[in-house]
Amino acid sequence: MLNVQNLGFRVGDFELRNVCLHVKPREYFVLMGATGSGKSLLVKSVCGLVRAETGRIMIGGDDVTDLPPRLRGVGYVPQESCLMPHLNVLRNVTFALEVAGMSKKDAAEEIAHVVESLGIRALLDRSTVNLSGGERQKVALARALAHKPKLLLLDEPVSALDEPTRREICAVLGRVQKEFGVATIHVCHSRQEAEAVSDRVGVMSHGKLVQAGPLDELTDDPADQAVRRLLCPPADETIE
Repeated sequence: MLNVQNLGFRVGDFELRNVCLHVKPREYFVLMGATGSGKSLLVKSVCGLVRAETGRIMIGGDDVTDLPPRLRGVGYVPQESCLMPHLNVLRNVTFALEVAGMSKKDAAEEIAHVVESLGIRALLDRSTVNLSGGERQKVALARALAHKPKLLLLDEPVSALDEPTRREICAVLGRVQKEFGVATIHVCHSRQEAEAVSDRVGVMSHGKLVQAGPLDELTDDPADQAVRRLLCPPADETIE
């Protein structure tokens, strides 16, 4: 579903170097790494918010390297959720569909299944300003899924939540990803998050993807010290 070939670019003193990444259809891929390792920059380049200087990005067999974000078939949930405060929940979820020319009525019908799956029907008429952290992430996820993306990108989607809410949202993410069958990249730096949702895991270090595979394989045979430090220390939190 996603094929990143020798991707590279420089931002200030930081360089993303010759990154190759393959994500299979319907796969839940967790991208891990320490702060500043380049994982969020890689995701932003895949969705088109950062333009790569070298390499190619293929999504669903199509070369999207030079396409704007709206034409890539990608759903993106940033860490901050970035909901629009002047619109209610329903209009936030249907916004992209309406911009594309769909009527409000048709857009509401189009997102009905997503709304039911995420359990946010009771929120549709509410302002986004007073939503809880977990509610905001569910709404942001609904918005990302509304236009039936080929690829879903989640940039640290639970990092700002308290522990019980993190467990809840990780469970929701895993269930919804399987229900909709959309290939997903989930950025985090928590082994416990990876255990909760991943089919495979990739580890970034200093702008390079140093290892990828099932979590237990990386834990049993880490490729270098960066992978070992990230995955092998005793767990200090639990996501069930």
